[in-house]
Amino acid sequence: MMEEHLPDAAEVARLVQDVVPGVHAADIRPIGEGGDHASWWVGPDHVARCALDSGGSERLRRELALRELIGDRLGVPVPQSVANGNWARGRAFTLDTRLDGVSAEQRPVPAAGEDDLARLLVGLAQVPVADAEALGVPPEAPRNMPGLLRRASAAAEAVAARGEFDTAWLPRLRVREAEEATAPASLVHNDLKGEHLLVAGDGRISGVLDWTDAVTGDAAEDVAGLAISVGAVAAVRIATAAGFDRGACARALQLARCDTLTLLSDRLSGQDDSPLPLLRTQLRRAWEPTALDGPGQHS
Repeated sequence: MMEEHLPDAAEVARLVQDVVPGVHAADIRPIGEGGDHASWWVGPDHVARCALDSGGSERLRRELALRELIGDRLGVPVPQSVANGNWARGRAFTLDTRLDGVSAEQRPVPAAGEDDLARLLVGLAQVPVADAEALGVPPEAPRNMPGLLRRASAAAEAVAARGEFDTAWLPRLRVREAEEATAPASLVHNDLKGEHLLVAGDGRISGVLDWTDAVTGDAAEDVAGLAISVGAVAAVRIATAAGFDRGACARALQLARCDTLTLLSDRLSGQDDSPLPLLRTQLRRAWEPTALDGPGQHS
């Protein structure tokens, strides 16, 4: 059995030298390990991603096929692979073009960017589910809301006891119409964190990254991702512009609020190693009062 290891800069340079002539180890800079792959800047124009196990390799190969399917349909850029294969036996890699812009965690998303995100949601809904699933994108059933609410309610007590949550916000946990909302399955990015959204200097969305977690299922999951990335108010505005009804927006807010509470609780209890400042920021965004919240909660 092959010993587990991360590729080093010299290995990455050897992988990409045919596509990036003259590249040296000194031109390879780690972005950091993200989930199931290691990522590297390759000079000024490329990004290399290397899967670390068979499951990650399967997801990375599936992402390459999915990006080919959706590239011209979304109205926002996705990375393009200029080389791919295995960096070690059974371990996949891709060398992608580097897109302009910086993370939405570092740059606000103005109105022009919100328009792009609405187009993204519309484009995802228009991708035939059968086409995505034919590439291996897995179907995923909508999450069980009663179970999420039970976990989130318990987490709220634990987080409030640590001074990390204002219990006056609790009426916003249950959003009217959220639990009755239904919608046909669609292609879902399923990880629309701020780090996966690139924002250009003019405020436009210049890239949507990392499609390895894509599924077919509940489109409210992507709106929930936007709630933790750009805020609940903006997420509802974006989703409404994309044609989501009140129930779908309510479900998305409820998902985001449940998730931010449970993730912060897990981090505070030592069950998770996500950056604490980021989790606090995501919770604050998702719990912004909106017009979908009850009387006295949107003022």
